[in-house]
Amino acid sequence: MTIRKHPLVRRGHPRNAGFTLIEILLVIVIILLLASALVVFVLPQQEGAEKNTTRLLLSQMGTALDTYRLNLGRYPTEQEGGLNALVTKPSFENPRLGEKWQGPYIKPGTRLEDPWGHKIRYEIVDRSAEENKAGSPYKLYSVGPDGQADTEDDIRLIPEGDKAEDATTTTDQ
Repeated sequence: MTIRKHPLVRRGHPRNAGFTLIEILLVIVIILLLASALVVFVLPQQEGAEKNTTRLLLSQMGTALDTYRLNLGRYPTEQEGGLNALVTKPSFENPRLGEKWQGPYIKPGTRLEDPWGHKIRYEIVDRSAEENKAGSPYKLYSVGPDGQADTEDDIRLIPEGDKAEDATTTTDQ
């Protein structure tokens, strides 16, 4: 009887197990290429997501401001705390006015900041001027990623009535 040796089984000393320097460098290069591709494709998506989040936050605050006006008959003033009047009950000189406050109008814990850490800006528009008769009674906006007001990257809330009048304005301005 003859014993055949299996061709895959080698006799003798096995080669030292491990990776060569070239194999390790090749793996590192592949990982770096994948990481750079991830950075190129993910970062623009993150910026778009931050802008969309800001638009949603402004829309939510606009709805809360309108609800506040329905309950109290006017929008919150700077003396009442501005946007903070949507979260915490301001102190009113007239107690009957204080009874009408039905807040909080936005979910407690909601930060009044955009994703870049800048406070959301809220300004009541002076309706006595002729050019401001039509349009929104307030301005609600974020200064955007650069933190500078009145620049190209500002994100503004445009109320529904104003969208029909000024269809050329975008929310990215």
